[in-house]
Amino acid sequence: MGNITYFDRPGPKNTPDVIEVVRKRCEELGIKHVVVASDSGATALAMREVLGESVALTAIPEHAGYKGGDESSITSDAKRQLTAKGVKVLICTHALSGVARSITDKFGGVSNVEIIAHTLRRLGEGVKVAVEIAVMAADAGEVPTDREIIAVGGSGRGADTAIVLKAAHMTNFFDLEIREILAKPRQRK
Repeated sequence: MGNITYFDRPGPKNTPDVIEVVRKRCEELGIKHVVVASDSGATALAMREVLGESVALTAIPEHAGYKGGDESSITSDAKRQLTAKGVKVLICTHALSGVARSITDKFGGVSNVEIIAHTLRRLGEGVKVAVEIAVMAADAGEVPTDREIIAVGGSGRGADTAIVLKAAHMTNFFDLEIREILAKPRQRK
């Protein structure tokens, strides 16, 4: 099995190391699908440069309306740049919040989905994000659920977490298997 790369703190300064860890593990395991949280597209572009065209890469920014308004976090220009380099861009509802967060914000309480999200955050924000985007990509048909993929998340900007997992759809979420933690921060913010 591979080693885990630990970072003292979360943040974008870890992105180059995460990308290298992902490249190496893709080669070692023959992984052909990577999903990456990338709000501006910069992390996904950097990952494409290192991984090359042999790995199907899907970038997942925040959905439209996440921070108010009707726009996604990724600009049209950045989306065009990614698409031109063969990176798929998937903009959709976040699997571990969605309508449940709206209910909590309006009426209080906590939903089952939010409990899952908060439990995953005990391993780090990036682990929660990586699991979430893997489910989103599986639901969109962008990654297989019958073989391993790598999902890359972060704690804000950039990447600081990578996991190998067998993805699952929302309808069978508990079939998801986190098989390896490749990189993560030791501490939260």
